[in-house]
Amino acid sequence: MDIKLQDVEYRYASGTPFERVAIQDINIDIPSGTFLAIIGHTGSGKSTVLQHLNALLQPTKGQVHIGDRSVTAGKKEKNLKPIRRKVGIVFQFPEHQLFEETVEKDICYGPMNFGISEEEAKERARQGIIQVGLPEEVLEKSPFDLSGGQMRRVAIAGVLAMKPDVIVLDEPTAGLDPRGRKEIMDMFASLHKEQNLSTILVTHSMEDAALYADEIVILHKGNVSQKGVPREIFKNPEELITLGLDVPDVVRFQHKFEETTGIKLSRTCISIDELVQELAQVKDRGIRL
Repeated sequence: MDIKLQDVEYRYASGTPFERVAIQDINIDIPSGTFLAIIGHTGSGKSTVLQHLNALLQPTKGQVHIGDRSVTAGKKEKNLKPIRRKVGIVFQFPEHQLFEETVEKDICYGPMNFGISEEEAKERARQGIIQVGLPEEVLEKSPFDLSGGQMRRVAIAGVLAMKPDVIVLDEPTAGLDPRGRKEIMDMFASLHKEQNLSTILVTHSMEDAALYADEIVILHKGNVSQKGVPREIFKNPEELITLGLDVPDVVRFQHKFEETTGIKLSRTCISIDELVQELAQVKDRGIRL
């Protein structure tokens, strides 16, 4: 399902003395099947953009096209449930939203709220728990008896049980250690391919944006500052630093290496494997490192 933000502006407390422009002139195309990362400094407008993707917020100017639906500024939209069923959002610390007696009931809550039968919802819960890498016996447990990482997976299974065409991830690895972060991101990458999803990742992690996304959009002070494929985005790390952003460790190492040695690698590396390959080629040319 395609999503397009066209000249979108959003003002909080519009028409009051507390009015504040959060985002403006936002133009982003997200073709079906894209893995898009949205990055930006705190206050850049990431969360505001995120909430437009399934009409939790409606623009004060411009249009948001979500599949065959359009949400237009100044026009009151009715029956937004179909949009929210197709665009699932995994909010930051989703495990804090668990509330039912059992894992199965928690996962079933969303589908049943949208009119799915209990029998079908239970089957979706079973499928969802397998998709997130947990054993089926977890379904009968209380979510509050699980570890933090397991609780997060249960919350994600609840979103997957809605059978969305688009999944939006709001800092999905927040608070996780490096191993847990990689496991969660690898899981989303697999789901993206296996389920043919459109995936939108809102993150502070430059590593995750570089490794998993097809395209990156950088927001700065409520505007789109840059957009492109990861290799192009990280080609000029100085530009990102001026925006208050970090760069992946691999990119930082390559930049320092090229500055120190005067040796220019043939491409911007976005993974350790690529960097190792490039350095091996330098060594094969007889250049001492």
